[in-house]
Amino acid sequence: MSFRYSHTFPISGPNKLPRFRQWAAKNVPGVAVSLPPQVPVKSTALTVRLKSGEDRDMLIAKLEGASF
Repeated sequence: MSFRYSHTFPISGPNKLPRFRQWAAKNVPGVAVSLPPQVPVKSTALTVRLKSGEDRDMLIAKLEGASF
């Protein structure tokens, strides 16, 4: 099964990938995500790829009000 769905959300600062991985492990442990190999420090967004629409909806719901 491939990662057909994606969601882009705002995130700034360094170490975006480790911060998101830590947050995802704590808040959405059952959701499989695919992250890019690296993200530039100056980037202000992160695109996460997901396997299903339900996973995408769950991630969007959990991201509301989250701060990174």
